[in-house]
Amino acid sequence: MSSSTASPAPRAAPAPPPGFVAASYREHERFLWALSYRLTGSAADADDIVQETFVRALEHPPARTDEPVRPWLARVALNLGRDALRRRKRSAYDGPWLPSPVETEPEPPSFEIPGKEGTEGRYDLLESASFAFLIALEALTPQQRAVLLLRDVFDYSVQEAAGALGISEASVKTTHHRARRALEPYDRDRCRPSPELVERSGAALVRFLQALAAQDVPAIEALLSEDVRVVNDANGEYKAARRIVVGKDRVARLFVGLLRLEAGSGLRHELRILNGLPAIVVETQRAPGMLKLAPRYVLRCDVDAHGRITAMHAVLASNKLTAVRALAP
Repeated sequence: MSSSTASPAPRAAPAPPPGFVAASYREHERFLWALSYRLTGSAADADDIVQETFVRALEHPPARTDEPVRPWLARVALNLGRDALRRRKRSAYDGPWLPSPVETEPEPPSFEIPGKEGTEGRYDLLESASFAFLIALEALTPQQRAVLLLRDVFDYSVQEAAGALGISEASVKTTHHRARRALEPYDRDRCRPSPELVERSGAALVRFLQALAAQDVPAIEALLSEDVRVVNDANGEYKAARRIVVGKDRVARLFVGLLRLEAGSGLRHELRILNGLPAIVVETQRAPGMLKLAPRYVLRCDVDAHGRITAMHAVLASNKLTAVRALAP
């Protein structure tokens, strides 16, 4: 007569020590948010990823809470971020896509990486949050984007990046090489938010608003480069050009036409530093018949060495403005 011995039931993971998740949140939340925002280009997605990361830490904590927890948290956030990025890439988007603007004044978000002298690599924290950099990252696959951020912004070693992403070191090296090659157009004319560029961009925006307020089309055109581009991100929520508008004549007339549409809407605006460079935060009061006009939006620009505006970005979609403070009453 044969006998069998029942297999022991799997042991449950030990509960984390009291206060473990709260202490981890205080220490690592800013780092995880910065990583998630650069990975997705979305402040709302970054909020969700950080929240979900700590929910998982509560429900399924790491096996060894006596070891540094940041690598475990980063792995969870990177998985969630890549999934969010893949979903966005698969979904239809109504019109052009732009990153979420975020406040970077008076100081950009900062954090420390234990065991490292600095927190930044090839691209610093401010440049890596700029519109130019985040738009350039759109040319990368989710995996390439994650590898490049870890290696060139957060200064991870090949071994650390492999552990964070759950891939081999050889894959990290190959993916990193391809990501850098895809970013070569950006690298040829990098956007470093220097004090000089902040001053030049802010002056261009102020002159543009003054000329626009006067509805002076020739004066507006004089501030624009010949091939200036306007990109609106409203995601179908509000009235906006669904295609990129190119050329100073078309751009000037577009803005004058929009200003006339907004006449009597109680328009208010404020110049702020968003994503490292000046931007205008605009708020209006909706009136009957104006329901499709955005009540709130951000307008920013890129300028050339002569201070001429080469590109303008208008972010109108409400879910893109979650990290931008409302204007003071």
